[in-house]
Amino acid sequence: MALLPEFDPADVGAGRGLIDRLTADAAALQRDVLTEILRRNSHTEYLRGFLDRVPPGASAADLREAFKERVPVSEYEDIKPYVRRIASGEPSSILCSEPITHLLTSSGTSGGQLKLFPSTAEKLDQRLFYNGVQALLRKMHLHPDQGDRRGKGMYLMFIFPGSLTSSGLPIMASSSAYYHSSQFREHDIGGFGRCTSPIEAVLCPDGRQSMYCQLLCGLLDRGVVDHVGGTFANAFIRGIQFLEDNWEEMCSNIRTGRLSDWIAHAPLRDAVAARHLRGPDPALADEIASECARKPWDGIVRRLWPGARYILAIVTGSMSQYIPVLESYGAGLPLVSPMYVCTECAAGINLNPLDLPSAVSYALLPNIAYFEFAEVTHGDDEKVQASTGLYDNLGKLKLVDLVDVKIGRRYELVVTTFAEVFTDTEWVTFLL
Repeated sequence: MALLPEFDPADVGAGRGLIDRLTADAAALQRDVLTEILRRNSHTEYLRGFLDRVPPGASAADLREAFKERVPVSEYEDIKPYVRRIASGEPSSILCSEPITHLLTSSGTSGGQLKLFPSTAEKLDQRLFYNGVQALLRKMHLHPDQGDRRGKGMYLMFIFPGSLTSSGLPIMASSSAYYHSSQFREHDIGGFGRCTSPIEAVLCPDGRQSMYCQLLCGLLDRGVVDHVGGTFANAFIRGIQFLEDNWEEMCSNIRTGRLSDWIAHAPLRDAVAARHLRGPDPALADEIASECARKPWDGIVRRLWPGARYILAIVTGSMSQYIPVLESYGAGLPLVSPMYVCTECAAGINLNPLDLPSAVSYALLPNIAYFEFAEVTHGDDEKVQASTGLYDNLGKLKLVDLVDVKIGRRYELVVTTFAEVFTDTEWVTFLL
């Protein structure tokens, strides 16, 4: 099968078949992914240093074996010089065969500076595919009775300030790169990409204006909202706290049909006025005000968006600390933690979105990247390199393939992607 097969997220029957194919023979898909990564990138400057002795015309199996034997697990510092050279204007081919379109900022740092990871147009296609699988799973598990009558999501999305390298290459957060892309703007993802926020609000560079207008539009569409959320739990909570501080002004906007003067970003102001705030609606303003005036704000999500079926936000890992607050706001609404993502790639997806947060597990999509695992032999969360029993007699880190992990053992994920042909262990530890 193609590494990124086309499918319709609204077609549940075909979607189940796709998921079955992705998971039934993960070993074969992983071999195909690694073969394709090496086929494309074996002649880059970085990989040539390790694979220069592989004879021309070597079989796919020989190429994969050479990769496993000769290419070491690397850390960011190992590829940092290559990234700097690309940022300065040297060709992408020193590290990646595909043109590098931008550099993504990581939440981690290196020497106090942001880590920068190369990204390509194909990575955005992978993100679109990944979001389509999420939409399919939500259709299967959370909206099976709605058919084509889906409502909208009051889903908060933001871009973050970016910059340019000396050669003009954009530097931005992964989410910002996706929201700026044609993949996000031009694809409806089977009808499940519908949200109450206008694209002009998502792309507004002023975070306060963006937040205000996204929440205002969410209130204007409260009657058709069927889920709420944001990428991460803390972002959605910030939104509700912002609403608590600004609901009276929003109600005034709704009552008068006039947007506050301080919303000065022209594309955003025009979009909200033309497509959302179309005239005075005192009845709606009174409904919202009566709910917001009630203290405390326990259950406010249910009260403001009575048709919401769940809160969609990542609540695992460091986000788990926000679960009690979300539970208070949601008053019994399921918390759906849809995915596990990092700067390097979209790695895991929740195949059972109604699982309790404490029971959430993520399935790795074997067509997205090449995944290996290093077993952690201690019981704490120290780095893999500090563990014992993880190296062979030559001092090389022992890795196992995706299909060879053992249930109940603890591993750290090592990933090799199409845009980043180095491996990196800067990842969360998994208990499988």
